[in-house]
Amino acid sequence: MSSSILVTGGSGFVGGHVVAALRESDGPTPPAVRLLLRDPASAPPGAPAGDVVRGDLADPESLRGVCDGVDVVLHCASHIGADERLTETVNHHGTRALVEEATRSGVTRVVYVSTAAVYGRGPFTGALPGELPLAPASATSRARAAAERHVLDAGGVVLRPHLVLGTGDRWVVPGLNALMGALSARLKGCTARHSVVDVRALARAVVATGLSEREPTGVRHVNHPQPVDCSELLDTIADRLGTRLPGPPVDIVEARARLAGQPRALHHLGMLAVDHWFADDGFWAGAGVDPGAGFARSLAEHEEWYRKFVDH
Repeated sequence: MSSSILVTGGSGFVGGHVVAALRESDGPTPPAVRLLLRDPASAPPGAPAGDVVRGDLADPESLRGVCDGVDVVLHCASHIGADERLTETVNHHGTRALVEEATRSGVTRVVYVSTAAVYGRGPFTGALPGELPLAPASATSRARAAAERHVLDAGGVVLRPHLVLGTGDRWVVPGLNALMGALSARLKGCTARHSVVDVRALARAVVATGLSEREPTGVRHVNHPQPVDCSELLDTIADRLGTRLPGPPVDIVEARARLAGQPRALHHLGMLAVDHWFADDGFWAGAGVDPGAGFARSLAEHEEWYRKFVDH
């Protein structure tokens, strides 16, 4: 029997790829898809035929009725920005209102795309779901941790990727490339390991979790099984994007000295310098989803997008 799916954030980075994954999903009875958008005109090109409804997570009244007739909610919307009040309103209170509406409408499953940033700063080495306490260090991650609780209390599923890369990414790879630009050099000798996931694999995992017959619940880590060490991560970006780095490679100590007075860059360097490796044995096999070929190949496949951010 076909399912009816509501997708939030379908015009965004992860949500847009989830919509594409739904369009490509096979099966004799493809799901009916409804997109919840603040601006219905922003529906992604080629979105599956179906409803587009207007709703704003910052306006709970606008969510009334959006889940009527829906079996599964794939919640991919979030606010990331400097406005902490809006972040709290959208991520925390908006998710609570959405989950309440889903419960009222009889939705059988809610899947929320969160972030491993809810754990705070590392090191985290091969950490499995349930092993780490939540210690969010930013307004965005605090609000998303609060959103998770609403989903989990309703019996839903929370997916926590770490570094998500791919077409539409304006944060991860562009930010790492900018960090190297600030250093004017590569970073040597940094072996801290980081979990990454191609947004297309993440999107397939979101769809598979929503449609699974296993009735999943709880928290899962959704990252490629093989972490990438820090120097390889940065070297691959520099090599693939042709980033000009005139200075000789520097170690962490020298990098910190060079970035003195740049608190944002120092924060990112500090995160890179320690393990952020989140494991989840069996997730991909259980979901029936291919996690992709790994970081280097994924970056190559998204090179056209990322070259827009390289300042030659």
